[in-house]
Amino acid sequence: MESKSKTIAEFRIHEKDTGSADVQVALLTQRINHLTEHLQIHKKDHSSRRGLLMMVGQRRRLLEYLRTTDFQRYQAVTRKLNLRK
Repeated sequence: MESKSKTIAEFRIHEKDTGSADVQVALLTQRINHLTEHLQIHKKDHSSRRGLLMMVGQRRRLLEYLRTTDFQRYQAVTRKLNLRK
């Protein structure tokens, strides 16, 4: 829970922001990284793999939204999260 609060604080646009696309992408990336580590150990956990694929798709749609609405924020988020090298 503490790491989630840190992530929200780092990516928020204004003080009360908890649900902007930037924050959502950051939180999804954090969950995706955690689940990827889990799946490297538990290779036959197919239900978690499906959840991972759904999260990756959601993050892709949010990044596409950011790219079309505010390209500067898109670049900042992808640079901070080391996405789209």
